[in-house]
Amino acid sequence: MHKKVVVFGGGTGLSSLLKSLKDFPIDITAVISVSDNGCSTGKLRKEFNTPAVGDIRKVITNLSDINPDIKKMLEYRFKTSSDLNGHAVGNLILTAMLDITGSLKESIKNLSILLDVRHKVLPISEDCNLTLMAKTIDNKIIEGEEEITLSKEVIDKIFYKEEPHVTKEVIEEINRSDLIVFSMGSLYTSLLPNIICKDVLNALKKSKSKIMYICNAMTQPGETDNFKVGDHINLINKYLDKRKVDVVIASNSKIDKEIAKIYETKEQKDQVLIDHARLNNLGVELIEKDLVIIENNVIRHDSMKLSSIIMSYLMEN
Repeated sequence: MHKKVVVFGGGTGLSSLLKSLKDFPIDITAVISVSDNGCSTGKLRKEFNTPAVGDIRKVITNLSDINPDIKKMLEYRFKTSSDLNGHAVGNLILTAMLDITGSLKESIKNLSILLDVRHKVLPISEDCNLTLMAKTIDNKIIEGEEEITLSKEVIDKIFYKEEPHVTKEVIEEINRSDLIVFSMGSLYTSLLPNIICKDVLNALKKSKSKIMYICNAMTQPGETDNFKVGDHINLINKYLDKRKVDVVIASNSKIDKEIAKIYETKEQKDQVLIDHARLNNLGVELIEKDLVIIENNVIRHDSMKLSSIIMSYLMEN
């Protein structure tokens, strides 16, 4: 019987991880935040009163074993002067399915069958009006996930405008898990929106599964400026309350100086460094490897290496 891994996240980070993890002999449940209100997803939320579908589309596409051209079609965005401009085909399909079934969970299940997805994908909630909020260190309140991302202001706290109704299967999957993984990606808009739900927090407190965090390779302006690995762990632990991160995977890659300079000047992003003494004080197990790859001058995690580490950890523990 395969080990069960529950992975929390959203956006590009989670999709990238699952691209390789899906090929290992484990059962994956991907839990995805649904508060995005930008781009195609934001337009569809306003027009059809739906939860955010964009991150779900990315995850389903990356978990699919179907022909690569079909995947490209799902990710295709229209470039036109009409209302279709900017919409991803997969977002439109999910929205149509949601209109037919009346349930995001059922829509995901149907699309997963169509695209030969062997693993489970769950939205953190099916609430249509879920709004992510942030309070800055200057006590300014920012409403909306896109607005939080674009603000670049230093965030003190995130919360929801309304308490989410967590999908009950998410809690069931946590209870059955052998390992819980917090994916790399935006802390404030991809990972923490899952954790701050009361029902999820309570389930994590009761769970005996280890919590593994895959630390970001680069900082994010306004969110994690000057953060080292220990700062990421400390922030997550604050939201976890009585539960703590048990193990962290962090990259110790030496990034090319020219690439690092581009990130620093154009995007105000720096490499996340490993602070061994702090991690030791936090009581978190550290797994450090050369994990960064450069594709077209873009810094990414090596999905296959990450997946191998997760698999090895499962086998050893």
